[in-house]
Amino acid sequence: MPNLEAFVDFDPEKDIPSLAGRVIFVTGGTAGLGKASVLALAKHNPAHIYFSGRNAEAAKSLVDEVRSFSSSVGMTFVKMDMTSLASVKQACNAKFSHDRLDLLMCNAGVMFIPPGLSQDGFENHFAINHLAHAMIIQQLLPIMKKTASMPKSDVRIVSLTSTGWMAHPWHGVTFSTLRTTQEGFMGASYRYGQSKLANIIYPAELARRYPDSKISFVSVHPGASHTDLTTSISFGHKIMMKIIFFFLGVSFMEIEQGRLSQLWAAAGAKKDELVNGGYYMPVGRLSNDRLDKTAKSTKLAEDLWTYTQDVLAKF
Repeated sequence: MPNLEAFVDFDPEKDIPSLAGRVIFVTGGTAGLGKASVLALAKHNPAHIYFSGRNAEAAKSLVDEVRSFSSSVGMTFVKMDMTSLASVKQACNAKFSHDRLDLLMCNAGVMFIPPGLSQDGFENHFAINHLAHAMIIQQLLPIMKKTASMPKSDVRIVSLTSTGWMAHPWHGVTFSTLRTTQEGFMGASYRYGQSKLANIIYPAELARRYPDSKISFVSVHPGASHTDLTTSISFGHKIMMKIIFFFLGVSFMEIEQGRLSQLWAAAGAKKDELVNGGYYMPVGRLSNDRLDKTAKSTKLAEDLWTYTQDVLAKF
């Protein structure tokens, strides 16, 4: 049975085992928690790390940093524009060349950005935080299923979410207006909230749809961390976040602490410690009991699955 206690003493330096032979893909790997995760995982000798982003200069700097302590880890920068599903699909197909993939960390994301539409005409939070990752999963899932069939495999897809999921509209995801900027009262919070809700219910639906795949699908809240996501938002949103976190009993963490949740789920926890489809809060706390009825709705999860598959099929 999984150990459901908090893993407060998790230390990625000591508690992540050797990753020799493993192939890893981290989205949004050039900055913030993504970069911190790449650096931490690289110290455990994986065969190769793919990481996505938009900034080629930051990517080169990250490769150089990894090279400074390990010359054996292969590194591939996957430049992609997550506002374009065609770009995401093309980047995955053009850059990924291995015959296995053991870990996909869906880390990239945006928060409280101004109203706008993606290149494909979808609300930007939903397009980047959910649809782009769904496309990446769709493109890489076949090789991950193949990897999971190998002896002694441990294949995982870790999706980053946020306690911001609680700001979702009352019915969860407003499918009828996803091709608009969804402005209005609480607009930014609703837009972000529904995308982070999707980051919880989509992995849970994947776990239900692929129960025999031997792949672990989980979502994790990294905690409130001092990254570009939180430092670049408006003053009003910063005040709102501080008020919400005060009532939740949450304090801001530095990146060294903020990276722990996703690293624990990605490589620190043993496979049998993970509940497939589970939602985890820092660090390693299974928190499905904190989800509301909307986040637990299998009907909403099915609707999201259908909507997402219909969108992806057009690219």
